[in-house]
Amino acid sequence: MSELNWYVVHTYSGYENKVKANIEKTIENRKLQDQIFEVRVPLQDVVEMKGGVKKNVSKKMFPGYVLVNMVMNDDTWYVVRNTRGVTGFVGPGSDPVPLSEAEMRNLGIVANSNSEVEIDIEVGDLVEVTSGAWEGRVSTVTAINMNKQTVTIEVDMFGRETSVEIEFVDVKKL
Repeated sequence: MSELNWYVVHTYSGYENKVKANIEKTIENRKLQDQIFEVRVPLQDVVEMKGGVKKNVSKKMFPGYVLVNMVMNDDTWYVVRNTRGVTGFVGPGSDPVPLSEAEMRNLGIVANSNSEVEIDIEVGDLVEVTSGAWEGRVSTVTAINMNKQTVTIEVDMFGRETSVEIEFVDVKKL
């Protein structure tokens, strides 16, 4: 049995959510919950202007692709590869290549989902930014995102309070 990794699956454009649902249904029907753990269609929040009105919408980060967290073996490869709407795995030929830890971090996926990240910061705590564009800034934590390993703080920008996400490693509790 090989190890658990994230793989990228190529799909027909516009079929990402359908492929996700089909894979999840197959996992349930074939009782593969111990081999295929999660299926994601990565989304990002963007602001659209339509008719002079700002609207927050979620858009697919990678149209035509779905991420699958699974143990790669003949059975799981076959199930995912033969799901309706899937054209193949990303990798040379029919050999899937797992995402690296750096790639997963860039996507906001914690590499070792089994490991818990512990921080001594809570919402309402006063923190100082130790590196980056906001270095030296002292502010109050308004939110904590454990998946992305970030805290949200309020900073004064052009006379307005603005929310900014800072990585755990770039802040220290005061």
